[in-house]
Amino acid sequence: MTLDQYRSVANRLLEPFVGAADRLGLSPDGVSVVAFGFAVAAGVAFYLGDPLWYALGGLFVFLNGWLDLVDGALARAQGIASEGGDLLDHVLDRYADIAMLVGLAAGIDSYALGLAAVTGVLMTSYLGTQIQAVGLGRAYGGLVGRADRLALIGVAAFVAAVVPGPVFGLRVVGWLLAFFAVIGHFTALQRFWGAWSDLD
Repeated sequence: MTLDQYRSVANRLLEPFVGAADRLGLSPDGVSVVAFGFAVAAGVAFYLGDPLWYALGGLFVFLNGWLDLVDGALARAQGIASEGGDLLDHVLDRYADIAMLVGLAAGIDSYALGLAAVTGVLMTSYLGTQIQAVGLGRAYGGLVGRADRLALIGVAAFVAAVVPGPVFGLRVVGWLLAFFAVIGHFTALQRFWGAWSDLD
C-alpha cells in the first residue's frame, strides 16, 4: 500500500518547485526546518480541534509532506547532498511525526491511544534506518510508510472537519490513531522479519 514506491513520479513533479527554491536561494536544510514548522503548526491545529482547525491542520500536513520531498531533491540539484543534511532531515521527520500525533491525541483527550500510535510510528521509522545501519539498504517497505501516514493524516483531518462526532464509538481521529497503533507496530515487525530473513 506504500506511496514510497512512487518517489520517482514525485521527483518529476518536484522539478518546478526545486527550481523555484533554488532561484530564491533557499538551502535544503532551510526547507527541512520550514517543513518541520508546518508539522508543528498541524499539531497545534489538531490540538485546538474544531472543524476549521482540523481543515487547516490537514493543509499543513500536506505542506510538510511536500516540502519534505523538496529538501532532498533540492540538495541533489545543488550538488550538496550530505550525511549531515540526511541526519537533520530524519531527526526533524521524527519530531514532526510526534508533533502531529500528539496534537491529534490531545485534541480528543486520548493520550493512551496517542502513545500507542506514536510508538508504532517511531518503531516503523526506526526499523527503516536500523536495517540500513546493518548494511541492507534503506527500508521503505511494509504496509504503511511515512508518505502513507502523511496522506492518511491529511485526509482524516479533512474528514474530521466535516464529521466532528463519533463514528461507531470513536471520532475519526480516534480511529486514525488506532489504525496507526496497530498497523505501525505490524509494519515495524514486517520490516524486521524481512531484514532478518535477508541476514540468513
